[in-house]
Amino acid sequence: MNAGQTVFRQLLQFLPRHEFNLCARRYRGEYRAKSFTAFDQFLCLAYAQLSGRESLRDIETCLNSHREKLYHIGFRGAVSRSTLADANERRDWRIFQDFGQVLIGMAQQLYRDEPLAIELKQPLFAFDSTTIDLCLTLFPWAEFRTTKAAVKMHTLIDLRGIIPTFVAVTTGKVHDVKMLDEMPVTEEAIYTMDRGYVDFARLYAIHRQGAFFVVRAKDNLRYQRLYSLPKDKEAGVRADQVIALVTQKSKKGYPERLRRVSYVDKERNKRLVFLTNHFEIGATTVADIYKQRWQVELFFKWIKQHLRIKAFYGTSINAVKSQIWVALCIYLLVAIAKRQLSIKCTLYTFLQILEVNLFEKKPISSLVAEALKQIPDTQDYNQLNLFGY
Repeated sequence: MNAGQTVFRQLLQFLPRHEFNLCARRYRGEYRAKSFTAFDQFLCLAYAQLSGRESLRDIETCLNSHREKLYHIGFRGAVSRSTLADANERRDWRIFQDFGQVLIGMAQQLYRDEPLAIELKQPLFAFDSTTIDLCLTLFPWAEFRTTKAAVKMHTLIDLRGIIPTFVAVTTGKVHDVKMLDEMPVTEEAIYTMDRGYVDFARLYAIHRQGAFFVVRAKDNLRYQRLYSLPKDKEAGVRADQVIALVTQKSKKGYPERLRRVSYVDKERNKRLVFLTNHFEIGATTVADIYKQRWQVELFFKWIKQHLRIKAFYGTSINAVKSQIWVALCIYLLVAIAKRQLSIKCTLYTFLQILEVNLFEKKPISSLVAEALKQIPDTQDYNQLNLFGY
């Protein structure tokens, strides 16, 4: 089936090309493009992500060293750093954002039966952000502090498969809690967040949309205990209370009852207090839900370590957002291919094998099987475990 096709080409076959063309057409991606198409640009940036290229010159040199294979992969225009730089500056980044949403839908469908780490029938999401530091001189539009520039990547993760379902890239000055206004909410789903997202008016908006939240409370929370629920001290639950907020601003923002759970994490000997509008689950389940928030932190660490989103190929906001969204597309593409091919290794190992064999002409499944025979069973013990077995 894949005889004569490079690994890169086989991987790209999991992409819905028609959907990409629709995204390009939506934002006039081919306007005044004589030869270097939107898909050519995507392929260049995808190759850079998969192979770890550090600069435009690096991308140009490495791709042109495989010139005779590029047409069969899908390239239709000549690869040059000046053409790629112009495309990164001018071609609308929303092409890649919309295509990323298409891949998100595909990945969610493939991983819909993935078991959660806890017993829970409802969809579970984690919301957080990560800051990517930039040079203020090169990126003046991304001013963060007086002498520092940065962008933030606000991400909602579907914990059934660790799939990013919503991503917003903003300047570093945008406060995390404001992004709750943009976050999509699904009825009956549970959203877990850190205490930086405690804004009672915004949490009440989630409640009114029929969804649930589990958020860590701030230390200065003022409340009135209405009554207490039974607690299991052996499991670490110190208090399980139904409360009402008492300060004027808080009570106006969230006029209904809340549940307050005080929990001691015995592993770290740390006391944590959670707030939730879910009254049907156990107090230990509330704590377990919050623990799953750590998966979004692992996701951020994974993409920063294994994809190129800390050094950029252009300095404009368009170039930065294009590169971030292509990186997310590659993450999703590798996750989709891994599930479609039933690859039995971690996502990191799979990406490593692809990285050094992009232009090999072997079926991906056979290539991975051969590589895994040479890898000791303990090689992934200290790696971030996303999509692991």
